[in-house]
Amino acid sequence: MAREKRRMRRSAPRRIRMTRPGRLSVLGLGLLASCLAASSLSASPVQADLRGQLSFWLAGHDRPTAEGAIGARYIPAFSLKKDLGRGSSFDAEVSLNTYVSLQGPTFAEAAGSAGFKPYRAWARFSTARFEARLGLQKINFGSALLLRPLMWFDRLDPNDPLQLAEGVYGLLLKYTFSGETSVWLWGLARNDETKGWEYVPTRRDEPEWGARVQVPLGPGEAAVTYHHRRMDSGRSLPKLPEDEAAVVPEDRIGIDGKWDLGVGLWFEAVWTRQAWSTAPWKSQKLLTLGADYTFGLGHGLHVLAEHLEADFGADILGRGSRYRFTALSADYPLGLVDRLRAVLFRDWISGDWYRILTWQRTYNRWSFYVLGFWNPETYRIPSAGGGANLFAGRGFQIMIAYNH
Repeated sequence: MAREKRRMRRSAPRRIRMTRPGRLSVLGLGLLASCLAASSLSASPVQADLRGQLSFWLAGHDRPTAEGAIGARYIPAFSLKKDLGRGSSFDAEVSLNTYVSLQGPTFAEAAGSAGFKPYRAWARFSTARFEARLGLQKINFGSALLLRPLMWFDRLDPNDPLQLAEGVYGLLLKYTFSGETSVWLWGLARNDETKGWEYVPTRRDEPEWGARVQVPLGPGEAAVTYHHRRMDSGRSLPKLPEDEAAVVPEDRIGIDGKWDLGVGLWFEAVWTRQAWSTAPWKSQKLLTLGADYTFGLGHGLHVLAEHLEADFGADILGRGSRYRFTALSADYPLGLVDRLRAVLFRDWISGDWYRILTWQRTYNRWSFYVLGFWNPETYRIPSAGGGANLFAGRGFQIMIAYNH
């Protein structure tokens, strides 16, 4: 038996796919260096901090044949902060996503991937009401939690226990007025891959820009958001007509609001116009309605529901390809350290059901997760992240995370 195991180890194909580290944000790192240089501007010292998250996972599923996965990830994060006086400060963060994993029907046939890439690399100047943040950062907004029309700059899977999300390179400016009205302005550059709901990437070296105005409204708030970019049709994921324009402008406008009326209520609505000359999906409409409530049962049962209507057609009044999803989650704390969460999704177009049950135990630095799922072989949750394939089919996932 030992000889057989040694033979299998020698013959096992080690197909390790390495991921390129990508671009660190030069401007973000330059501002981080400026933060160090700023120590001479006042008597206050520069505060430095090194933190990190180490995680391990083991998973198995049956789509369409049984497969397993094992992996580890480490995200170290180095941050600096400098008090500049008069209510202003300067801070910066650089973090890396390093990982290794194996996945396959058997250990001998497992295909591997490993690599490291920037996770965050930004610097920020802030006062009591103003913030300017430059570099590789996370930009998200909106009221929806599970089915998000305003998922423009990330792909955050609501079923990921660690809630990891890729960032974007850009500059974000935010100002909050005395009445709590806030204005956001941003410009993005050199984000070559698709993000959010995108299926056509932005043209290389073309800037993107947008704005958001958020205002208090009764016992809640409402907002209007706009974004503009130019798409590279030559790198489109779906096949396009041969005579389609090489560069196609895209404009998005969204409105959202959230109110606490005893029951939490919210909505998000987005209209996207793409100036295709021949492609049929020029107009995209998305709407999510949501509500949540905490019942006074035991330690408190939190229930949340959202419904998404999406249409991709030729014009704003017409109909095309449709998505209709409903999501329901129930979250219950079993005690001080244990929590149970069940999430149910319904795809009304295909008739598919998605079921995910999570048990979580949390200490000061350690977190333990056990997930069981029963999903279709093709995982189509609209807000799915890059690890969505781990939740396809029926299976389980065990995860351990350590934060220092």
